[in-house]
Amino acid sequence: MNDRIRVAEVRLVGPNGEQVGIVPVQDALRLAEEADLDLVEVAPTARPPVAKLMDYGKYKYESAVKARESRKKQSNTIIKEIKLRPKIDPNDYETKKGHVARFLEGGDKVKVTIMFRGREQSRPELGHRLLRRLADDVQELGQIESQPKQDGRNMVMVLGPHKRRPEQKSEARAGGGKGSRREQ
Repeated sequence: MNDRIRVAEVRLVGPNGEQVGIVPVQDALRLAEEADLDLVEVAPTARPPVAKLMDYGKYKYESAVKARESRKKQSNTIIKEIKLRPKIDPNDYETKKGHVARFLEGGDKVKVTIMFRGREQSRPELGHRLLRRLADDVQELGQIESQPKQDGRNMVMVLGPHKRRPEQKSEARAGGGKGSRREQ
């Protein structure tokens, strides 16, 4: 930028994008000073290097705004985990299913883990049946991303939300801050 450019001549681009041509650096700096702009090297590897007349502060600000906007549009997926046992009580199952539904509505992925103890390990079909039932119960909110698989004493399955537009996702997060409770 400006006095830090250490070459004899540059290919100069005007403030509106017009080609000025190949000029000595001193002339380019003089033109930049007359226009109250900065001389910024945009392609240092080109022969000769390309420099542009621009307001460097405004350029940095606009690039920061663009970077911020692109970060806003990114979606960061969070994986929530729910742990179950093969012999779960029906009421406990309904509670856990409600948690899974709330996480999927919020746009998060859910890792469902079934923990086997002792002799339960010899009956993995109980875990498969329970995971299938849970996936079927929350089918309208999400789908299976990773099929149930045995991992030592645990069986793991990942559920992901259906693809939605980002504005729906942010509304669901904003509105679903606390769990829904039934009034008595």
